[in-house]
Amino acid sequence: MEFTAIPGVGEKTAASLASLDDAERALRDGDVAALARAPGLTEGRAAAIARAAIRQQHGDDGDFLATDHTRELYDDVLGLLQARTQTTYARKRLQTLFPSAAESRIEEVRAFVGDAMDRDVDDAVLDALSGVAPLQSAPTQRVRERCLATADAERYAEAEDAYPELSIEIVEDGRDIAELARSYSTVVVLDESFAGIDVEGDVRVRPDALEHPEDIVPERLLDFFAVNRSRLKAAAEVHEAAGMDPACSLADLRDGLARVDDDGELVGDDELARLTAAVDDVDAAVSTAESVANDHLRDAIREQDVTIEGTDFLSLVEQGARVDSLLDRELADEYDEALAKAREHLVDSLSLKSGEDGPVDRLFPTDPSFPVDHREDVAARLETELGAARDQRAARLKADLATDLGDLRDPVETLVRDALELDVELAVARFARDFECVLPEFGREGFDIEGGRSPLLDVDFADVDPVDYEVSGVTLLSGVNSGGKTSTLDLVGVIVLLAHMGLPVPAERVELGVVEELHYYAKSQGTLDAGAFESTLQDFAALTEGAENRLVLVDELESITEPGASAKIIAGILEELDGQRTTAVFVSHLAGEIREAADFPVAVDGIEAVGLKDGKLQVNRSPVKDHLARSTPELIVEKLAGESGNAFYDRLLKKF
Repeated sequence: MEFTAIPGVGEKTAASLASLDDAERALRDGDVAALARAPGLTEGRAAAIARAAIRQQHGDDGDFLATDHTRELYDDVLGLLQARTQTTYARKRLQTLFPSAAESRIEEVRAFVGDAMDRDVDDAVLDALSGVAPLQSAPTQRVRERCLATADAERYAEAEDAYPELSIEIVEDGRDIAELARSYSTVVVLDESFAGIDVEGDVRVRPDALEHPEDIVPERLLDFFAVNRSRLKAAAEVHEAAGMDPACSLADLRDGLARVDDDGELVGDDELARLTAAVDDVDAAVSTAESVANDHLRDAIREQDVTIEGTDFLSLVEQGARVDSLLDRELADEYDEALAKAREHLVDSLSLKSGEDGPVDRLFPTDPSFPVDHREDVAARLETELGAARDQRAARLKADLATDLGDLRDPVETLVRDALELDVELAVARFARDFECVLPEFGREGFDIEGGRSPLLDVDFADVDPVDYEVSGVTLLSGVNSGGKTSTLDLVGVIVLLAHMGLPVPAERVELGVVEELHYYAKSQGTLDAGAFESTLQDFAALTEGAENRLVLVDELESITEPGASAKIIAGILEELDGQRTTAVFVSHLAGEIREAADFPVAVDGIEAVGLKDGKLQVNRSPVKDHLARSTPELIVEKLAGESGNAFYDRLLKKF
């Protein structure tokens, strides 16, 4: 796919998309999460690119939302869907649903919607979905106990690019490698020429190291699973609650996640925990062991039967008097016992195993002295050896875990994507359930709505009166103030938008034709000045050009200027539209005047008020075909004439 051919995608964005492994699939499926992983792309930008790619795929020109008010209505409809999502991903993903005149696109979405509407909406699934989000890349972290070594400058550069986590070292011979082995727990040599090298330490010759990052830096994979732990657990819960077939074994996934903490460190291995604790406790344990030896000698000296009193002897010793020969002669056995107790304490406190206690035997001087001081170099050596054992075991365990999790790396992407897509489906299912929707039928001119109810009204949906309305061609819609003319236009607009998005509509039954553009002109607030009036006329002049298949909804256009002129202007617009492939509904209080001014028989429908009750209009919300509805003033005069018996009201009523 040529990414720059997508509208709005330049060279820089195309390069970002090209860095993805599955950009073409993501563009085709509208996978916002996958696209947002491209460098520099936000989820909002990814959604816009996905929309553009889908339009291109279906040959959609993007002109369906033809007016500002139409776009506002689309935003309102989209908001109703987005309000029924649990994840940010689903809210962005729904932005890839847009009204289109391309039948292939409509049918594509309808196939998705058909499956979505069959979904059961379960609270447990919704709760689990709230924790799901697209998987993140783990930040690069330095691994300081391991390095790569090579004698080749070109491989050095390749290794630096491949392994930003590691130090890359240049070596010339075995001596250089031996020196590195004293500084690092593990040295990985990239050059086959060093095969068979015999140096002390953990040195591995891996010419294939650049092709196997999971072996060389297992931390990379573990960090990925650590940083996404909560998202993966939530996705697993979604699959179980929804009864979905997961892309991987959830038991294996949970087992792997249980072996690594949120920081990417291993957990659950007793031997590694022992070595880690030993390294952390070396200094404290050596100090305590030294105290054990000195306490034993101090007690032994106090109890000795010598020429001077034991307390005086102790005072001399503690003042630094040279008593080595005296200690050797009088306390040799006690000194040996003191060292034995110190070593035993150190082995016990650090839980050292056989083979790990070599430095312990050299930690204290064998020649009797008091107070006993440990050898710093030996203590450091003990800590180094324990640290190396810890790091080597951790590396082995990490490599083993990375091997297990490596088989899950690609499947968990699918696991999370399926959970996120379920949220999109459930948003559609919840929308259809909440507003009692059906899939519309295509195959006629205009529209025919049965039992339609607008979801945009500021009342509970259950309290919305159903509307039946059918139009083909050009029609005027008359009716009393507050009778529901504007809400009827909104209902038509909402249903046409949803139908062309491929989505279900809030009605009992809908049949309509595919239109290329939806023009919705809202009621203007007051009479327009001359410049605005001229601009409005220019909009309608452009609308009357060509023969595009359009739906035009106009609410009280007469408010743009004086009523007499408005009737003539609207009549002229209707005359132009009547000769085109256009379905139009013009709401107007001047329906009678417009019909008289037009040079063709304009259809007039009416939302009829059936009376007044307690000062409130009683209205039949469904427009009556071929009927000019009475005005509110007429109803009020009629009510007064019937109640008062005053002939004045009778005479007024005859004026209507």
